[in-house]
Amino acid sequence: MTTSTALARAAYKTLEPFHVTAYFNPELGSAYEDTGLDGHAWYVGARAAPMGPCAPSVVAAAFYNFNPALIERAWPAAVAVGLDAVSERRWALLDSVLGTALGSLADDPALTELAGRLGDIGDTASFAGRPLAAAWHSAARPEVPHLALWHSITVLREWRGDGHLAALIDAELDPTEAAVFHEADRPNPQPGRRALGKRITQLTREWSESEWGSAAERLAGRGLLTVSAEGETLTDDGVALDQHIEDRTDIMASAVWKNVPDAEQLITGARPYVKAVIDAGFLPGTKKKAS
Repeated sequence: MTTSTALARAAYKTLEPFHVTAYFNPELGSAYEDTGLDGHAWYVGARAAPMGPCAPSVVAAAFYNFNPALIERAWPAAVAVGLDAVSERRWALLDSVLGTALGSLADDPALTELAGRLGDIGDTASFAGRPLAAAWHSAARPEVPHLALWHSITVLREWRGDGHLAALIDAELDPTEAAVFHEADRPNPQPGRRALGKRITQLTREWSESEWGSAAERLAGRGLLTVSAEGETLTDDGVALDQHIEDRTDIMASAVWKNVPDAEQLITGARPYVKAVIDAGFLPGTKKKAS
């Protein structure tokens, strides 16, 4: 029997591409133009909108590895435009992008059933200590099936993500260190590992070269990585900590998959829809496949 921890890992690996479609897609430029927001403000607003017009420090806490100065600038800009307006534009964008990627699969009755079942699982979760997931769970689930699926997946994804932040805190990695640690090279290849790379992480999280370097020095001082002209590389102790963080994240994410008899079937059933998004070729590291 597959354990709930293994199911949590399989769900993350399977469902994540569908979720990140909101933040990597060919229609972002028009969303920026329509709302008057730059890329940072759009991302922060689109992702944190369900939290409501709270203080920037609250959003910074939920996002963790983003520079708080970025959130202090970007979040008020999104709030000023109107979080409802940002949300409406995000749903319109997703409707277009996912609808195009899915094609005829968007009308598949199994998609509607999948969205409902994953939504049911999210409804059983405890949101104590998981503020971003709680906010998304409180947001209304759209009626359009592929948008309902995205919402159901997002609740589960952010639920896992909130737990991951707890693992980072337990590992005593501050926000900058967490970014550097995640993007450091591994001594041995890890097929399927998701990383943005130092340059993109610095741009999207807005950590300066000085801040990045200071964090790397602190991590090196703990024996977790080495620093060279080529960049940062995890040591054996760093690799062990990285695995510990991932294991703890999976364990904390497993609770929602316990007592779900059809969990494996649901994860397997999501793959055709996720594959359609990957085959559309707009996510990082993917190429459009001929139909």
